[in-house]
Amino acid sequence: MRLDDIDPTENARDLGSGGGGGGFPLLGLLPFFLSGRMGCGGFLLLAVVAAVYLSMGGGGLVSTGAGPGTVSTTAGESGSGVCNTPARLEACKVMHSADLTWAAIFRKTGKQYEPATIYFYTGGANSACGFASSAVGPYYCPGDDGVYLDTAFFDELAQRFGAKGDFARDYVIAHEMGHHIQDLLGISDEVSRRQAAAGETEANKLSVRLELQADCFAGVWASYNKDRLEPGDIEEGLTAAHAIGDDTLQREAQGTVMPDKFTHGTSEERMRWLKRGLDSGDPGQCDTFSGAI
Repeated sequence: MRLDDIDPTENARDLGSGGGGGGFPLLGLLPFFLSGRMGCGGFLLLAVVAAVYLSMGGGGLVSTGAGPGTVSTTAGESGSGVCNTPARLEACKVMHSADLTWAAIFRKTGKQYEPATIYFYTGGANSACGFASSAVGPYYCPGDDGVYLDTAFFDELAQRFGAKGDFARDYVIAHEMGHHIQDLLGISDEVSRRQAAAGETEANKLSVRLELQADCFAGVWASYNKDRLEPGDIEEGLTAAHAIGDDTLQREAQGTVMPDKFTHGTSEERMRWLKRGLDSGDPGQCDTFSGAI
């Protein structure tokens, strides 16, 4: 995706190295994500975290390899100056592009858009939603309108999940920004209320619908910027969506699939809703809460 003429967002902050210790353990995140307190969960499938945690002797779904010894030269700083590596710069540009796109969409409907902030960290980070290890993957926290990212995840995305290319990475950011849109529109709060009154299976189904809508919103952003797309970009995004489908990740983690534990949607569903946003460019086509998905 061509982003050379897009300035990096000024709404960026470097949290430095949080390591892997402190806070509550990864398994403890599950009820927070399901209840909505953690907001719109990590990009990775949380339904299989327990299985992977046990099989890896206490690790997370993704082990980035970025230990607490990594020290950033801009830790504690804010602004575009923290976008000081190729991976960070790309993420900052996608964030700015998404802010511009959604601000324009909101203006058309007479709504006020509020930009999100991207928080870079290594190993783990404290947010308004609590502590999370980088094993959770990128996530959005509504408490501080923040997208949290350990850029080592991009290496995992390419090497472990086979989702290579810049647009695979851009899709990750755009998906989390989709959760920001849901937060601004009150969708996330409504889903959280419904989840609180539901059993686990129904709460998981609501989570799937929320995540698929974020995929669709990511597609809408890409559609608005289709003049920036390059050959192979769409395929890269669809490959990434397929790689992190619930059924694919569960099968890889434990050799079986448990639909009742899905929280993000199947590979086919994630690809389909991303493409729906891409093809339509219309947020109104991203209604994942009416009818079948």
